[in-house]
Amino acid sequence: MRIGQGFDAHRLVAGRPLVLGGVTIPFDRGLEGHSDGDALLHAVADAILGALGEGDLGRHFPSSDERWRGVASGEILAAVVLRMRAAGLRIGNVDATIVAQVPRLAPHQPAMQAELTRLLGCAPARVNLKVTSTDRLGAFGREEGIAGLAVVLLEEGEKAA
Repeated sequence: MRIGQGFDAHRLVAGRPLVLGGVTIPFDRGLEGHSDGDALLHAVADAILGALGEGDLGRHFPSSDERWRGVASGEILAAVVLRMRAAGLRIGNVDATIVAQVPRLAPHQPAMQAELTRLLGCAPARVNLKVTSTDRLGAFGREEGIAGLAVVLLEEGEKAA
């Protein structure tokens, strides 16, 4: 078994769609970033890379690489999942949290969890997603940004061809 943890945070800015967990959420601002800024998928991908002992997202998908400009973060996570499978590992479980004061995310939680499960290619029971606020404390509480945190357990699986 291998365990990894991931964290990502992005500033909320006008003029961009808000994408979290691969789901577009109606809101007046979106997350700044080289890709679509999906802090949840970035945290999960980073956790998988950590469990693999392969560094972080910046090493594999640097903001200096124009191939990744504006890309959907689901594509980034898919590339990381391929690395995981090539190493002969699969998702044991994922526990992830989104930290956001705004918008209200609970109504979108089932769609985000379903999309995350689909992207990871695992059973729904292996993915847990929580949403929380900071009760107006700090930068997230001031509605300046959104963060994602994730812990991933990888276990031996069939080696991908």
